[in-house]
Amino acid sequence: MTQVKDSHCCEAVCNCFFDYSTSKTLVIRSKKVGAINRTTQALVIAYIIGYVCVWNKGYQETDTVLSSVTTKVKGIALTNTSDLGLRVWDVADYIIPPQEESSFFVLTNLIVTDNQTQAHCAEIPSESSRCYTDKDCKVGIKGPRSNGVQTGRCVIFNQTVKTCEVFAWCPLERDDEPPNPPMLGDAENFTVLVKNNIRFPKFQFSKRNILPHINSSYLQDCVFSRSSDPECPIFRLKDMVDEAEEDFQTMAVHGGVMGVQIRWDCDLDLPHTWCVPRYNFRRLDNKDPTNTVSPGYNFRFAKYYKNNDGKETRTLIKGYGIRFDIMVFGEAGKFNVIPLLLNVGAGLGLLGLVTVVCDWIVLTFMTKRNLYREQKYTYVDDFGLLPEN
Repeated sequence: MTQVKDSHCCEAVCNCFFDYSTSKTLVIRSKKVGAINRTTQALVIAYIIGYVCVWNKGYQETDTVLSSVTTKVKGIALTNTSDLGLRVWDVADYIIPPQEESSFFVLTNLIVTDNQTQAHCAEIPSESSRCYTDKDCKVGIKGPRSNGVQTGRCVIFNQTVKTCEVFAWCPLERDDEPPNPPMLGDAENFTVLVKNNIRFPKFQFSKRNILPHINSSYLQDCVFSRSSDPECPIFRLKDMVDEAEEDFQTMAVHGGVMGVQIRWDCDLDLPHTWCVPRYNFRRLDNKDPTNTVSPGYNFRFAKYYKNNDGKETRTLIKGYGIRFDIMVFGEAGKFNVIPLLLNVGAGLGLLGLVTVVCDWIVLTFMTKRNLYREQKYTYVDDFGLLPEN
């Protein structure tokens, strides 16, 4: 019995190996099946023509943008404080540093410590600097949060607190909250000229955001406005912050980071004058109301002097301000027969799924599915037949 079963299995495997399937056309005259077939074909053709070729421009090859950005800020601010007196601030004062790559910083608020010199003074009170006797202070200690090097002496900071003496720039910087309203709130009226040069190397196409029809007299008066002058490359700082749905005066107190997005999406099959930049503005730094530790954007810088006796002094400035990061994105497309053929060929291949879908519906859900199955599949077995004479 085992030998018989084995022989039957071998015969079945042999028969399957030598099977050959040929196409057979079965025409089903049914309105339901015909409607399903034509509807599925129409959806596939609409996808190929509407989405792949028209909406997604499947007939084009594409290239990403290469870009360079330079900026130039202009404006004047006036302050009158007890520390600095009456003072005018120009570009050299509030643009720090003068040049950055694809970004610029505008000073909006500051805390000034005047006439610092290298000297001995009491450290600002903290857990590590409070003391009662000289034994609590160690010579040469300089912690990561300290303002100088400890001398080993315990000195009076005020009427109630004693701290370790340090050798540092004295008087030490005041650890105060920045002024509110901001000292340089007038910075909202400053303007910046953004010059952006772009290139799509695959197509040997170059352009800049100062468009060909823009001349010097036009630049003297224009200011960007999304509704009235969207092509002007000069932006008012307050307008940029307003576009991001922020308030300039509130943001100017502690500073922040703004993103300027320039988008170049160019269809080079159309006139090149239609290839123009689109501008968007976003606030990039975190302003979560539940996490207010170290908000905004600030840094310190100093201006150094020598007095008449040759002693070096400095003015320390803790500057708060808004950093504007300029980000350029873009893609260009142009007709090429190769992507067209690839996308159309891939789409036409989807038409083969129409037959699969219709066969599945006919052989699974139709009431006459058994009849259709009998008509679709016909088996011809010529094993064991004698050859013809």
